[in-house]
Amino acid sequence: MKLTFVDWAVVAIYFLFNLAVGFYYKKRASESTSEFFLGGRNIPWWLAGTSMVATTFAADTPLAVTGMVARNGVAGNWLWWNFVASGMLTVFLYARLWRRSGVMTDVEFAEIRYAGKPAAFLRGFRALYLGIPINCIILGWVNLAMVKILMLILGIGKLEALGIVLGMIALTSFISTLAGLWGVLVTDLFQFVIKMSMVIVLAVAAVGAVGGIDAMKAKLSLLDAARGAAPGSMLSFVPDLNSAWMPMITFLVYISMNWWATWYPGSEPGGGGFVAQRMFCAKDERHSLLATLWFNVAHYAIRPWPWILVGLVSAILYPGLPDPEIGYIKVMIDHLHPSLRGLMVAAFAAAFMSTIGTQLNWGASYLVNDFYRRFLRPEETEKHYVAASQWATVVLTVISAV
Repeated sequence: MKLTFVDWAVVAIYFLFNLAVGFYYKKRASESTSEFFLGGRNIPWWLAGTSMVATTFAADTPLAVTGMVARNGVAGNWLWWNFVASGMLTVFLYARLWRRSGVMTDVEFAEIRYAGKPAAFLRGFRALYLGIPINCIILGWVNLAMVKILMLILGIGKLEALGIVLGMIALTSFISTLAGLWGVLVTDLFQFVIKMSMVIVLAVAAVGAVGGIDAMKAKLSLLDAARGAAPGSMLSFVPDLNSAWMPMITFLVYISMNWWATWYPGSEPGGGGFVAQRMFCAKDERHSLLATLWFNVAHYAIRPWPWILVGLVSAILYPGLPDPEIGYIKVMIDHLHPSLRGLMVAAFAAAFMSTIGTQLNWGASYLVNDFYRRFLRPEETEKHYVAASQWATVVLTVISAV
């Protein structure tokens, strides 16, 4: 996909705005670790909740959903929709309690719930385990996905794509180091607007490319017949419980067990990780509940549908793709209006950077609050810990890039 000077100018403006946000919140974030990691615990629900939605909208998320839909129809999304039970439990049972706890991280809660050396060990172990290897694995797969996306969109080699990704990582790290959670939250809001606007535009263009909704339904019926599936399988909300990919026993495991027995970023049973961080930063318990409610409604009921539409269209237009996830990129290249290409590239950059920014700030909060301050330097000033937080952000950036 060729980009014009105007396209690159749009992308440049996007990056400059993010940089301006970092400098704007620099002073406030440097006041204390509470400001750096929790925004002073004074964040309104709509900002905290939107940040959760933006963070879970990574650059590869539309591609993953497209792959699920192209393979197994709308019902393919039950592979992650099953986590909605955990989300609702978090909203109505845990959101207020997390905010009431007064902790800075969910890892810190271990020493409130338990006592003695075992509790301290658990806190320190989880801080290092989640903060470095798990966090950097997540960052690594997001980085790799963005390299793949840039190669497809821009038609460039792996080294060139890797160079661009490293540049975006450096910029995101710089903003996170300067502005802490404030920078992450405000850029998340801006990035979310860009991302959602462009995926909706692409969904409209995709449906138009197959002749509209009615024509799409008719072509999906033909696709069902060609695959030997039951009529309406591609559009069915509930999976065919006699299918090979989701038999009844598997579906029952997902909806009755998987959602509470699986730790997954953004879907931790009862809330955890960066979702808990957004609850801690809310103004009060009410704002914590509303933020988490907005996140779950947007995450499960609103945001996926533009991706699902593109996934259905890609199954019609490109039925023989070895990797169905690439269908999202092919629809974009073939059917998005050329004047919108710069905005679409900016949207992918926004999806990538929102996830990176959150992971860096969240990981640094574990390393500083739950290990460095707790076990190594417990009596230092707030300015010292803010500096340590900034260095922790840089260290995580380097490890994730490697």
